[in-house]
Amino acid sequence: MTIRSGSCLCGKSHFALDDEQPTVAICHCTHCQKSTSSAYSVNAISPRAKLTVSGPLKKFADKGDSGGAVDRWFCADCGSQVWTEAEAMPGAAIVKAGCFDDTSWLKPTLEIYCDSRQKWTPLVEGAASFAKMPG
Repeated sequence: MTIRSGSCLCGKSHFALDDEQPTVAICHCTHCQKSTSSAYSVNAISPRAKLTVSGPLKKFADKGDSGGAVDRWFCADCGSQVWTEAEAMPGAAIVKAGCFDDTSWLKPTLEIYCDSRQKWTPLVEGAASFAKMPG
């Protein structure tokens, strides 16, 4: 059993992910770009039942590029995004990779919404890439 733990920037919101091999994905959608203030979001994706969270979290109800609901959970104190739920991926927890205490295991194998990626951002060699969300 591998428990991968992490927290927000201020350390008041914590999580534990009980998953040996979550899918590590990069999302280039415009909403991830805006919500991270960066070119993309790096995420560890696992079944929701494998994620436990605690602390002062708040939810921002968004709509993704797909048009579906996206609930973005962030620390109510420091504002760090911690995890996301997306209607396009029912039953999945999308954990923000930068919040893990140990990030040495992160190796993206999937990139989505590559049509809206910043053109100066290279794709990860060997990762499957999709113009939008794969079916």
